[in-house]
Amino acid sequence: MSLTRFLGVVFAAAGMATASASPLVAEPLDATEVVNRMHKAFFYQGESLRARVKMTLSSADVKQRIRELVMLRLNMPLAGEQRYFMYFHSPGDVRGMSFLVYKYPAKEDDRWLFIPALSLVQRVAARDAGSSFVGSDFTYEDVSGRDLEADEHKLLREEDHKGKPCFVIESVAKGAASYKKRISWIDKSSYLPLREEYSDVQGKVFKEFTAGEIREVEGIPTMMTRTMKSLKTGHQTLVEFSDVRYRLALKPDDFGERSLRNPPNSWIE
Repeated sequence: MSLTRFLGVVFAAAGMATASASPLVAEPLDATEVVNRMHKAFFYQGESLRARVKMTLSSADVKQRIRELVMLRLNMPLAGEQRYFMYFHSPGDVRGMSFLVYKYPAKEDDRWLFIPALSLVQRVAARDAGSSFVGSDFTYEDVSGRDLEADEHKLLREEDHKGKPCFVIESVAKGAASYKKRISWIDKSSYLPLREEYSDVQGKVFKEFTAGEIREVEGIPTMMTRTMKSLKTGHQTLVEFSDVRYRLALKPDDFGERSLRNPPNSWIE
């Protein structure tokens, strides 16, 4: 073998060895998988959750209304299925009001609202999922999350938002919804949504969501404050979480329909 040919073989073998030793480059995530991870990080973290919640509703003329409640959440054995329960402590006109959600994967959720002043349990129709949740800028659907399959998702780009690398995802509603299109800035590290813009059928942004403080609770990145604002009216709702606890001994019985009238006192105080 000539020297030239011998060196060529040696260098080729070295190149192959170097390539095989190089770390594999991860395949980029598609938009649907990014949104799926966001749902898990935002709505499913921990097996269960208890938190005190303060909602401050502010109008454009700075008038404020404050509502305080306790929220319970339990992930069920069937993947994607959950139970939510909320009990309102104040103000007086809503004290004792409770809200119950049975969340299902790939089908309409069941929602009930108990109104103590009328001693009435009212079922929230599926068509009202995009309506205001107890007068706030959040919808019933915002509270427990929207089905992944309800929108068509597209990765627009990757960019920083307030110094954090994000996936920017476009989600277009396939059917009836409170919006036509949503643009989300999803943190690449925590997969929490840092900002969302909601557009109507004319393509005009009418509502925006912004994340506030994010803190680790029991090792889980947790959004402690969040705001939803109407760009049409200037009205906004600030939600503040406190006393957040995960992985509690909650049981499905704590989320029965009878809990609407007789809430699980040991959990809501």
